[in-house]
Amino acid sequence: MTLLEPGTPAPPLYGRDQDGREVKLEEYLGKKVLIYFYPKDDTPGCTAEACAFRDNLPNFNTVGVEVIGVSVDPQARHRKFVDKYSLPFRLLADEEKKTVEAYGVWGQKKFMGREYMGTSRVSYLVDEQGRIEKVWPKVKAADHPLEVLEWLETKH
Repeated sequence: MTLLEPGTPAPPLYGRDQDGREVKLEEYLGKKVLIYFYPKDDTPGCTAEACAFRDNLPNFNTVGVEVIGVSVDPQARHRKFVDKYSLPFRLLADEEKKTVEAYGVWGQKKFMGREYMGTSRVSYLVDEQGRIEKVWPKVKAADHPLEVLEWLETKH
């Protein structure tokens, strides 16, 4: 697993959101986009992170940052997750694992002594020109949105 470096062009996004609409990074040119990768819908850590983004979305809107969540869960599971927790942002269903691989977040993981392939909890801030501005390689789920907002406040 090799993460992308700041200053490099952000790879395309592959997949559809919870509503079946294709997600294209080009749609967001001229805006900053936080792409947060997470392992699985409706699990404790991922729910805490998604709800923290939901609760802080007005603050992201204030600083002009769009939020997109990405996991390898299917579109229907994203739809249920969005509905259950009233998530007001797009979740990309990357079932073919093209996006997680392109962003270097798919790889070997360990949990309770078991090894498996999965998505690491990593976030990227993409700037207005479509380049990686910042990488958060180790994310604490519930605190991450505030961490990003604090960084944005110090940089802008």
